[in-house]
Amino acid sequence: MTEMIRNYDVEALVRSDTAHHLHPFTDHKGLHGEGGARIITRAEGVYLYDGHGARILDGMAGLWCVNVGYGRKELAEAAYRQMLELPFYNTFFKTSHPPAIELADKVASKLPANFNRVFFANSGSEANDTNLRLVHHYWQCAGKPEKVNVISRENAYHGSTVAGAALGGMKPMHKQGGALIPTIHHIMQPYWFKDGGDTDPGEFGLKAAKALEDKILELGPDTVAAFIAEPIQGAGGVIIPPDTYWPEIQRICRDYDVLLICDEVICGFGRTGNWFGLETFGIEPDLITMAKGLSSGYLPIAACGVSDRIADTIMANGGEFYHGYTYSGHPAACAVALANIELLEKEKLVEKVATETGPYLAEAIKRFDDHPLVGETRSRGLIGAIELVKDKKTRERFKPDGKAGTVTRDHFFKRNAIMRSCGDVMVLSPPLIIEKTEIDALFDVAEQALDAAAKDLGLM
Repeated sequence: MTEMIRNYDVEALVRSDTAHHLHPFTDHKGLHGEGGARIITRAEGVYLYDGHGARILDGMAGLWCVNVGYGRKELAEAAYRQMLELPFYNTFFKTSHPPAIELADKVASKLPANFNRVFFANSGSEANDTNLRLVHHYWQCAGKPEKVNVISRENAYHGSTVAGAALGGMKPMHKQGGALIPTIHHIMQPYWFKDGGDTDPGEFGLKAAKALEDKILELGPDTVAAFIAEPIQGAGGVIIPPDTYWPEIQRICRDYDVLLICDEVICGFGRTGNWFGLETFGIEPDLITMAKGLSSGYLPIAACGVSDRIADTIMANGGEFYHGYTYSGHPAACAVALANIELLEKEKLVEKVATETGPYLAEAIKRFDDHPLVGETRSRGLIGAIELVKDKKTRERFKPDGKAGTVTRDHFFKRNAIMRSCGDVMVLSPPLIIEKTEIDALFDVAEQALDAAAKDLGLM
């Protein structure tokens, strides 16, 4: 289907958007200088449609989130039914409602056996704020209030609230007020392609993990509360750690009694071929951050998975937990999330990623390994990356950082396909419903975009 359902005045929308709408993560001067935003009016399956009727293959599942694809009536109908019955009520003041209860039960059933409680929020940023609060509350309840330091990784992304930005390790965000919490510290990331040099990946993985132990010893083990990390660093450039990394991180956290927060905002709900990235990498966390794929982005909702160790201690010793959001456990959002998980189960989409489309993408992406602009390709399940370099042998990058990525991304847009640039890394994270033919179509555009970018950058 290529016809437009509604007859929008696209030029008027662009003018109004420019006049009144401040976009997230946007250089507005640059956006307006390029003629304004592209207006997306509808979507179906793995395709978006803009106001001019162009069909766009979405290789990013919206923003890493539309796992079940666009246009799912089941989710719209779940929201409609719930809004007619109970459009809103809060979960404060000893009150609950069926959608929150049912969703908490369903989410807990997908988590490790020692996770039986769930706290709801509205975004991954809010969920990570909540986990930070839970960490400090737990240690106070456990009689160790001196454990206040939290360690994260450079180039990590954990949200854009003040706490989320501080937990993340992105320097541009820190310059804009994102480093205001002095008890949050950062260590090196397990980014072998960028930082590994001639080191064997396994050896580098151990080195990157040792940075956590070194930081714990520097701060003092009795003062370190938690370590937070994504199984795969998504917005950092789909950084997949060497196989040696996570087992050593797990050992260090256990040896020094440091809580482990696993940020599953991107990896959760099937992205890596398991329900959660922690299964893919054998991680045993104490807290789990969930969002995005929880509702496939159809309504805003997030969740914190809370281990029995933390929940039982807080419930026995903590009194009131002074934290929450007006829309924590919003009835309609919970109903949609529950219907979304049921779709993932019914259509066996997680299994499809594990056995069919994930392995197919892993093989198909290798077609770019010999391209003059490509230094490395990597993937796990339906998340992947193409590293852009100036020199394949030395891994030298273009200057300034992000130049090659921006050029390549724009060539994707011109060809009606979307892959995101994270610096000079092209990343992809398509809906889990994508078929092999659509993966091929996305990579055909990728080849054209890489060729065009290589010419613009003087490599071809």
